[in-house]
Amino acid sequence: MTIFHSIRWRLQAWHGLLLVGVLGGFGWTAWRLERATRLERVDQDLEQHLSVIAGALPRPRGGPPEDRGGPGRPPFDRPPPEDFGPPERELRLRDRDQAMFEGSPKDAAYFVVWHRDGFRGPHSTNAPPDLPRPVRSAAARETRQRGTLRERIHFTPPGEIMLVGRDIGAELSEIQRFAWLLAGAAGVVLSLGLTGGWWISTRSLRPIGEISAAAGQIAAGDLARRIETADTSSELGDLARVLNGTFARLEASFARQAEFTADAAHELRTPVAVILMHVQNALSAPCANDEHREALEAIERGGRRLRTLIESLMVLARIDSGEGAGARQPCDLAGIAGEVVASLQPLARERGVTLETSLEAAPCLGDASQLERVVTNLAGNAIHYNRPGGGVRVATGPGAAPDQIALTVTDTGIGIAAEELPRIFERFYRADQARTHAAGHTGLGLAITKAVVVAHHGTVTAASTPGSGSTFTVLLPRRGDPA
Repeated sequence: MTIFHSIRWRLQAWHGLLLVGVLGGFGWTAWRLERATRLERVDQDLEQHLSVIAGALPRPRGGPPEDRGGPGRPPFDRPPPEDFGPPERELRLRDRDQAMFEGSPKDAAYFVVWHRDGFRGPHSTNAPPDLPRPVRSAAARETRQRGTLRERIHFTPPGEIMLVGRDIGAELSEIQRFAWLLAGAAGVVLSLGLTGGWWISTRSLRPIGEISAAAGQIAAGDLARRIETADTSSELGDLARVLNGTFARLEASFARQAEFTADAAHELRTPVAVILMHVQNALSAPCANDEHREALEAIERGGRRLRTLIESLMVLARIDSGEGAGARQPCDLAGIAGEVVASLQPLARERGVTLETSLEAAPCLGDASQLERVVTNLAGNAIHYNRPGGGVRVATGPGAAPDQIALTVTDTGIGIAAEELPRIFERFYRADQARTHAAGHTGLGLAITKAVVVAHHGTVTAASTPGSGSTFTVLLPRRGDPA
């Protein structure tokens, strides 16, 4: 599962994007407002200085219209011919106003006046020498910024251009520091928001993990497992209660099924025993003819098969009721397998099958009688479904993981078809109906094997190639060495 398929990560991603959007929008708006406020203050100061310059510039006396431009006359903002001189309007500043324009451009304001004929007129001593003359526009006043210099411009009706400006590097630095402050605060808020969101989503989704874990344990056979419902007021608490009720009914159903199976098997044992006893008595009577004897022998075979089936059902009933692992005692699967192989040697010789072993120490905890049943079922099947002259190999030793032990039973028999492998551990499933019935098998041997292995917290798998044989592998938890 990738992080994009996780509900927690989806919630976290959406929460993060929402926080980034909100913080980004708030920060951008706050920065724009702060910048506009600071520049507005600067513009107000420049406007006051510009009013001082405008008040100190003498008003022109009346003159001919051609002096103000007209048909056939150059416009105000066109440079005058070289033989024309500057006008006679001079700037008269009071001493206290002159002090506003004294000092370096970084500390004080500067001004420049351009006459209507284009000549640069009165200006402050700190005015930049390369200051370009503004191009006249339709507006009477405008503001421009060149780097860190901000300038306020006034176009007078007679044609003069007055400019007042100053360096705003300090204000720009303050604006930049404010931007970094906003970014830092946004980063802190984003970190806190993501941390809080992760904590909330983790707490909110924790019951889902508990539900999954409980469902997995119940599916593995622990029908008594229930989901903890500490948070009973949330929707997940309601779901947990509903699932607990479902699990309780499921456990009760399985319990009734196991009880019925055990009771039915127990009730059938006596009639079957009576039938077998009378059949054996009848077979021992000297008056029985051949036809009657064949019928009685068929009844005896059926009775023995029914008795085996009843015993298998009782074993499964005990396993389903939680007695599959029996009393957990330290044991060695290698020793159990050795005893089973020794008991099966006569059967192997009878069927012409070679029975070999490779037994390494395999310590585990479990019920030795139940584990003996596992080895007997697997090795017995390997002998029954083998061919004359074939072989069976039973091996024990370390498993695939360091904390596992393994039991493998390999044969050179008829094999199992690929489509039948997933079903061979089902109850009453028989791949070869005719041979299984003839051999007296009930179709419960592998089902019992799997139930016992699962009760011991292990796994059993099968691999087979039709015509070449099969291999059954049992993995069980290794018993830890004593401290």
